[in-house]
Amino acid sequence: MRPTLTIGYSSLASRAGDVRLPVVGDDVEVVLCVQGELPSGYSAPAGVRLVTVPGRGVARSRNAAIDAARGRYLLFCDDDVRVDLDGVRAAVHELSRRGAAVGLGRGMGEDGTLRKAYPPGVRRLTLFNSAKAATYEMLVDVDQVRSAGVRFDERFGAGADLYLGDEYIFIADCLRAGLKGWSVPSVFGVHPVESSGSRWGGRDAHVRAVALNRVFGRAALPVRAAFAWRSRKRLGGWGAALRFTLDGERPPRP
Repeated sequence: MRPTLTIGYSSLASRAGDVRLPVVGDDVEVVLCVQGELPSGYSAPAGVRLVTVPGRGVARSRNAAIDAARGRYLLFCDDDVRVDLDGVRAAVHELSRRGAAVGLGRGMGEDGTLRKAYPPGVRRLTLFNSAKAATYEMLVDVDQVRSAGVRFDERFGAGADLYLGDEYIFIADCLRAGLKGWSVPSVFGVHPVESSGSRWGGRDAHVRAVALNRVFGRAALPVRAAFAWRSRKRLGGWGAALRFTLDGERPPRP
């Protein structure tokens, strides 16, 4: 029988033994996507399907999870996240009821507080309210994503030169492919408070600009300007905001 949910962990070989696995039932499968050479004698925990992923960059691992998932729904997960299965199951029910392809849940810090401000209730995802997504907050209907041919852009994400924005780009590509997405008031997992999405200065600002250029193409300038105005303090002031606004660099061709 097909499982309802796949939890797709992404990990480096050096961290594969540190994954905090949930206790699951027959309706959930666990896939561990690993990059790098595993230590001699390593074997995956019981009930975990191991997928070795060549190359570098977490987006490759996310795509491997999409390919490997047997469940109807796929929760993307990192090796330092503790999954809240009750929250994920509630989101599966909501996505199924709405026929949606993408669900954005919530993340909680180790201190028991939400990691950021989330919209109340259930909200339709758009290109303008989904840029803050973290990968472990993302639940997708695998069948719809595969049918639409949407993949993570492997030029972006941790381990790539453009190391931010992979989640937002994926959601934007889903929406532009005609798929529907919703944010839901369910906690998907507990994650350390610090993350790559909390970095803003220097190179980080440039990578964010390139991600916006990837999403909006020729229409990116006013979006960069609006983003720079709202985020001028985090970017480092008006000079940094102006540099961000004028940064029209596009990602290199695949």
